[in-house]
Amino acid sequence: MRVPVTPRGGTAVWLVVLALAQTAAFVAVWQFALHTEVGQWIDTVALTGNQIGRDHIEGPVDRILNAMSVVSLLAATLTIGFIALIRGRVALAVAATLLIAGANVTTQLLKYGLNRPDYGIDLERVYVGNSLPSGHTTVAGSVAVALVLVLPPKVRAIAAVIGAGYAATAGVATLSAGWHRPSDAVAAFLVVGVWAALAGLLLLITQRERAEVASGDAHRLTVLLLGVGGALVLACCALALWWLVGLRFTPVADLSRRPLFLGYAGSAAGIAGSMAVVMALALTAVHRLVPRHQG
Repeated sequence: MRVPVTPRGGTAVWLVVLALAQTAAFVAVWQFALHTEVGQWIDTVALTGNQIGRDHIEGPVDRILNAMSVVSLLAATLTIGFIALIRGRVALAVAATLLIAGANVTTQLLKYGLNRPDYGIDLERVYVGNSLPSGHTTVAGSVAVALVLVLPPKVRAIAAVIGAGYAATAGVATLSAGWHRPSDAVAAFLVVGVWAALAGLLLLITQRERAEVASGDAHRLTVLLLGVGGALVLACCALALWWLVGLRFTPVADLSRRPLFLGYAGSAAGIAGSMAVVMALALTAVHRLVPRHQG
């Protein structure tokens, strides 16, 4: 059944709200993780806790992270652009490329532009400086969302679930390998979410007035699965970290195995939940931005 696309004004407002909300969430994560002692303490606990059971997952983690490179990112971007072009969607190819390029360039600029004060908490990495957002996580998240954007409606829902799972795994892998703090991965997904909204606005500007969309392309069940599932996982993360904050005056080196594991597992849950929510928000508008019938 064909129905007219929701008026573009309403969709544009939704995309602007998404961009602003995720920007605000990024600022909140940045301020808390970098500019508060408790935020730095939580990140340090999670990084220290990643040593628990690390020997069992070190091989898969290294394979996941080593597969990401400039060459693989270029290959993925070209493949995604090619999918859009064979569907006859030039504007879609441009928007998907903009999403990937914009998110990754922004991450690199932020990583080297933001300052991380030294509160004497993470002495082991005091000379590392800022690592927020995570470059590897941005690569995985931007490719996953861009792929969902260009794929046909029939496979979009399953691609969203698999893509969110892949990106979340990559984000957790950066924590497991000790490459990044958990806040770095969460911030990276928010950067991707902002650029997904901006790419959507570009598609909306180029959309024809008579474009129509099939009502079944909304994938509401998948949006609900990712959104509610991600929110529940984030709630579990919040509970774990709330319990952990009670120990914030204890030096990380003096913590026992239980709080270290809770910090690591809770932070991993926060990474996974963040990606699920970002993907759900992106999926809410894709069927309006890439209508089945262009008009």
